[in-house]
This record gives sequence, structure tokens and C-alpha cells, in this order.
Amino acid sequence: MAEGDFFQRAYDIVRQVPAGRVATYGQVARMMGKPRKARYVGFAMHSSPGMKGGVPCHRIVFADGSLAPGFAFGGADEQRRMLEAEGVGFLTNGKVDLGQYAWEA
Repeated sequence: MAEGDFFQRAYDIVRQVPAGRVATYGQVARMMGKPRKARYVGFAMHSSPGMKGGVPCHRIVFADGSLAPGFAFGGADEQRRMLEAEGVGFLTNGKVDLGQYAWEA
């Protein structure tokens, strides 16, 4: 699978994550049938056109609920702001409460 095809498949899945929910990089990779490619999903999100391209990459977080320190569209603070604006809640340790806000596809 070419990189562009992989990225497009990742974007197609991420577009399905509803507002107010999050998915993990690994979850997206598993849904693509590529369970060992979570890091590549991260590369795709970093390269995405973002909301301009209809890719809500801010809804993708690490498996422990932590945010991407290098969030391409303004850093972790901006990712958190975008998620909070959608109603996503955080634990006292700054991680997304996956027990409540994880997307169950």
C-alpha cells in the first residue's frame, strides 16, 4: 500500500469519529487492518489537511488518552481546546477520559 493510499484510508476512518468522541492511533490502525501501524496513523494525522479537509485529526489521541505534543495545528493546548469545545472531558492528569469519551466504532 502506497503512503498516499494509507493516509487516505486513515483520513476516511477519522472522518467518522463524531464530535465529542476520540479514537486512538492504534484504534484507527486496527480499523484499517494494519494493527502495527499506529505510528503511521500519527504521520498521516500530522500531514492531514485538518478541518479544512474535513479530517478532525484533533480527535485522535494516544492509547492512554494523552494528547499529541506536536499537534500540527497549534500544539497540545490547541488540541485540548478543540476537544473541550466539543464537550470532551479530561482527567485531573490532563488526559482524555477514555472511559467516557472513547469512540466505539
